[in-house]
Amino acid sequence: MKASEMNPQQLAEASSAAMHENDFAAQGLDIQIEETRPGYARLSMKVRKDMLNGHAICHGGFIFTLSDTAFAHACNSYNKVTVASGCSIEFVAPGFLDDTLTAVAEERQRKGRTGVYDITVFNQNNEELALFRGKSYQIKGTLLPEDESAA
Repeated sequence: MKASEMNPQQLAEASSAAMHENDFAAQGLDIQIEETRPGYARLSMKVRKDMLNGHAICHGGFIFTLSDTAFAHACNSYNKVTVASGCSIEFVAPGFLDDTLTAVAEERQRKGRTGVYDITVFNQNNEELALFRGKSYQIKGTLLPEDESAA
């Protein structure tokens, strides 16, 4: 099915899958796509030993990467290539070995080529670990190859 024939939910899921297929960083961290909808994504990652810093807690860079990946899936859910123009993160609690971290990305505003997304990272006990805000910018292109001419 061509992207132009998909409903918004199908398009979001197909865009997310296409992006994940080429995201070797996310694959290397074993980031899993739990759910994608237009303007929304929920991804998870288990904290491994090689993700711990010198304090035996999950390195903030890995939490940032999980957040940034969820952000990417949410803002690319419309099959328009979209990149970060800026982002920030607040770490509010640590993650530990064997924790399952879940990043929930939600669109707050999208107009023209820009958008604002809030991402919250939780552990398996539903405790908040980080608050991430991403600003997006739509560039040329689409994720699904059959629509390259429509960009």
